[in-house]
Amino acid sequence: MQSIKYSIQDIKERLRNSKAVTILTGAGISAESGVPIFRGKNGLWKNFRPEDLATPEAFKREPGLVWEWYDSRRQTLSRLKPNPGHFAIAEIEKRVKDFTLITQNVDGLHQLAGSKNIIELHGNIWRVRCLTCGKVAENRDVPIKILPFCECGGLLRPDVVWFGEMLSDDNLTRAFVASDNCDIMFVIGTSGVVHPAASLALRAKDEGASVVEINIENTPLTASADATFLGKAGEILPQLL
Repeated sequence: MQSIKYSIQDIKERLRNSKAVTILTGAGISAESGVPIFRGKNGLWKNFRPEDLATPEAFKREPGLVWEWYDSRRQTLSRLKPNPGHFAIAEIEKRVKDFTLITQNVDGLHQLAGSKNIIELHGNIWRVRCLTCGKVAENRDVPIKILPFCECGGLLRPDVVWFGEMLSDDNLTRAFVASDNCDIMFVIGTSGVVHPAASLALRAKDEGASVVEINIENTPLTASADATFLGKAGEILPQLL
């Protein structure tokens, strides 16, 4: 574990004195719970890349195939549990007056750990959305019926943001506000290259917040962060409590 500029004790003290805390999480914290990273050669499913399946075009063309892939993901996730990093974030929320968790993950592990005020930038794999009436509902069926239909008769799709789709304007606005108004921002397990999420920490820093990065390796954010701790979130975050 390595830190730049500030020690764990320094950040612990800053956290204790903070009235507004924002946390951004990415795939790294979920990977510690065993969630597969669906990028690169290890992300192939039946010789399909996620980029070939997680698109509106793919769903329109072969909805059964896309749902089969999401069903396999849901079955994998159903066996996994939050790790100490997830639980530490939930505990921080209990101790801070103004807390916002922004996540790029769709696995729902933060909710299982007890986090409440969550902005899910990319949606949630445990929700479905009707293509006809637009209704969004939680669905934890494992396995899920292929193809699932709404009570109105419309086809259901995963309530996640696919390649080529825009993020929710409301979620983006809330994320920008949380980043602009926090005292300290933690960026955990994210590469810092996918925008607009990658810009949030820089916005926070421009507004005077301390930016703390926790990752297993350096990222493009490292040079700008007030502190970078290299290691697992599940080992580092509990030290702040």
